[in-house]
Amino acid sequence: MTDLVQLLPLAMLGAVLGLDVVSFPQAMISRPLVAATAAALLLGDPVSGLLVGATLEMFALETLPFGASRYPEWGSAAVVGGGLFAVHTDPGPGALTVAVLAALVSAWIGSWSMVQVRKLNARLARKQHDAVAAGSKRVVEGLQVFGLTADFVRGGLLTALMLAIFTPIQAYVLATWATDPRVSRAVVVGIAASVAAGAVWKVVHAAPAARWLLVGGVALGLAIVATQ
Repeated sequence: MTDLVQLLPLAMLGAVLGLDVVSFPQAMISRPLVAATAAALLLGDPVSGLLVGATLEMFALETLPFGASRYPEWGSAAVVGGGLFAVHTDPGPGALTVAVLAALVSAWIGSWSMVQVRKLNARLARKQHDAVAAGSKRVVEGLQVFGLTADFVRGGLLTALMLAIFTPIQAYVLATWATDPRVSRAVVVGIAASVAAGAVWKVVHAAPAARWLLVGGVALGLAIVATQ
């Protein structure tokens, strides 16, 4: 992943998807399932990205991104996870663990970085307070463009930095990991599933109708799987 031919497209994708989380266009393309698959598609292995994305999506169900609350930045983080897992033709034992860990760390740092961008936007807006209050179109549009650009750069830098940091870590883990890959993957998916179950329970336990909708959805999904 130190190869610029691989790193630059992923950094650009992380910039775009990091922008989608809050700033623009908020089209849900930054969801882990989409973002990780897109990152792996750039490396020629979308199926691996889908696996990482589905795992991260279970963690992301716990997130309620609304208002001024602080929450993980899953767009760039999922690009990091999907890219790390898909960069090797045969990921090997421990690869999913490292990819998910890298994505979780990136999501946490991304959360902090979004707050810093918001603070920067607020400082610039305060400096232009009189012009904004007067309804200056040029100033308002300039602040908006600056905020979008800053968020775009933030996502790209975060993606590139996390990939550069975790690539050698991944190489070391893949060279030394001795645990059965089935066990390590089961542990990662089990933890993710428990987080997802807790998130779903928080939503449905207080609404009887939601419970039945959940049960019906699970039953329908199992029926479709059984008939394949």
